[in-house]
Amino acid sequence: MQRILGRSGIEVSAVGMGCWAIGGPLTNEHGHPVGWGAVDDDESIRAIHCALDLGVNLFDTANVYGAGHSERVLGQALRGRRHEAVIATKFGRVFDEDRRTILYNDASPEGIRTACDGSLTRLGVDCIDLYQFHLADWDLAEAEVVRDVCEELVSAGKIRWYGWSTDDPERARCFAGGRHCVAVQQALNVFGGNLDTLRVCEELGLASLNRGPLAMGLLTGKFSADSRLPEDDLRSRFNFREGPHAEQLQRLESIREVLSSGGRTLAQGALAWLWGRSGATLPIPGFRTEAQVRENAEAMGFGPLTGDQLVAIENLLG
Repeated sequence: MQRILGRSGIEVSAVGMGCWAIGGPLTNEHGHPVGWGAVDDDESIRAIHCALDLGVNLFDTANVYGAGHSERVLGQALRGRRHEAVIATKFGRVFDEDRRTILYNDASPEGIRTACDGSLTRLGVDCIDLYQFHLADWDLAEAEVVRDVCEELVSAGKIRWYGWSTDDPERARCFAGGRHCVAVQQALNVFGGNLDTLRVCEELGLASLNRGPLAMGLLTGKFSADSRLPEDDLRSRFNFREGPHAEQLQRLESIREVLSSGGRTLAQGALAWLWGRSGATLPIPGFRTEAQVRENAEAMGFGPLTGDQLVAIENLLG
């Protein structure tokens, strides 16, 4: 099952693999965890190879994930198989690789060029397929400068295409004015997301890369009211007994039967919902194990949910 990466014309697998989790521990400027905890790099590499073997060719990372570690692991895994992969990464955050911490934002022209060179080195490649601006709320008045630098990087042969990771439709529309802009990465899943941004993608022929397609694991069904996560996992602050995350677990139960129809797992049903919702969607669920990669990749064999199933879910969620 394949889709087209926006206006690029590149064929990619209908599901990509999000590489945030394989970056390992990371803290933000305030010392709070923004990574997914400890990882096994050998397992990460096996999982990436498994994805390739199952027909997945889209891998989404960022220079800041694990303070460069995710890019290094992805690059190592793709040695000798670079031709099989479409690599997407991001820029805009400056970090200390040794201390695994984020320092500050930088979207200056020189900062973008420096970040691009750093990503090329860590990935071990000559060119990045999709380069994405990672600062979702960057001043719209300054966005054209960022877009123009991306065009310069295309001309220099360092990137092929670019996009913006933002949930804001006006920011998406701004970047779409660039000749080589082909994608917007937005938060979107069965629980919610900005459909106005999705409509911009549909209108302008951009791919909608969907981060959080499984709601950080809530749509897999593996959490309960008693679930607890390690302190170095950003989800450790989730409260499954009350509040929004507890409510999402309850909402999941109301749609469990529809999502798991036809022999799908809940995760596979959540991906199928996105494919059914729009022809522009490209979900990029995260992974840390081969088993997770296999489950997500095998969702392509079931295809999208039907229109009737989408309506049923909408009615059940109210």
